[in-house]
Amino acid sequence: MNNLSFGNLLRRPEAGAFLGLVGVLVFFVVFGSTKFLEPAGAASWLNVAANLGIIALPIGLLMIAGDLDISIGAMIPAGSMTVAVLSGYYELPMWVGMLGALAFGLMVGLVNGYLVVHTAVPSLIVTLGTLFAVQGLMLGTSVLVTGTTSVALTADPWAKFLFGQFLAGSFQVIILWWVAITAIFIFFIHFSPYGNWIFAMGGDKVSARNAGIPTTRLTMVLFVLSAMSASFVGMCQAILFNSAQVSGGMTFIFNSIISVVVGGVLLTGGFGSVIGIFFGTITFAVVNQGIYFTTFDRNWSSLIIGVMLLVAVLMNNTFRQMALTYSPKKKKK
Repeated sequence: MNNLSFGNLLRRPEAGAFLGLVGVLVFFVVFGSTKFLEPAGAASWLNVAANLGIIALPIGLLMIAGDLDISIGAMIPAGSMTVAVLSGYYELPMWVGMLGALAFGLMVGLVNGYLVVHTAVPSLIVTLGTLFAVQGLMLGTSVLVTGTTSVALTADPWAKFLFGQFLAGSFQVIILWWVAITAIFIFFIHFSPYGNWIFAMGGDKVSARNAGIPTTRLTMVLFVLSAMSASFVGMCQAILFNSAQVSGGMTFIFNSIISVVVGGVLLTGGFGSVIGIFFGTITFAVVNQGIYFTTFDRNWSSLIIGVMLLVAVLMNNTFRQMALTYSPKKKKK
């Protein structure tokens, strides 16, 4: 029973994220309408949350480990363009284009990880460089090969079924992928030694390395997961919308970081949870889409979104501080 005490619940990184999510849901139901929670309304923010959430998960783990990857802004259109050029423009088998998109993500992730662990350059600067490098590579290659910056793609039925269909007419199938990937991350981070290693790296990498944790290998794995996740989302978008463009993806950089922070992950590393990131992503998606279900002037939408996200972050921080100062009352004998 002690594990279910109020203090222990508050100590959970996802406690503030969950309450923040409940708060924004209540806000939009009160100032909007219940249509926000009906299937068509829920699809609007769940679709956003799923695409963002698959990227936010590895970004959150990188932040827990004390690193950051902003090259995802270029990896999303890179994943889209790779599968579209290979399987659309060159008409290669669909699985070839999909493997090509994921392989490109693997390559960029390895480059990011290698540079971070073998140089003294911060991960922010390294991934900023790869962000622009991948952007330039995609733009130059697309114009050189196809003569345009937009490529059409007609996916095979099996690929459309698995990665690019709408369920019940409104829900993108990537929502199921998001839930499945979240479950896998929860297992490995919270129920296996790998999670403790990542948290130890965020606390002190030198001490973690001295304790025998393979920090170099684990850092590279995290950067690979980040790049491949972004490439996967881009691939799914190309299959869903039957086309790909070299632009787009930049908003995912800040949106994913906001979702992770709202989810309870510290920018300084060493603190957070997968469930918290999951809740934080939904919170951001709800705030982002909920404005359209209210009577508020759309010109004020950015202000409302910014204020509500700040409130969610402050609430998360407040509950974290309460957790740190909480001490259970001793039972009288």
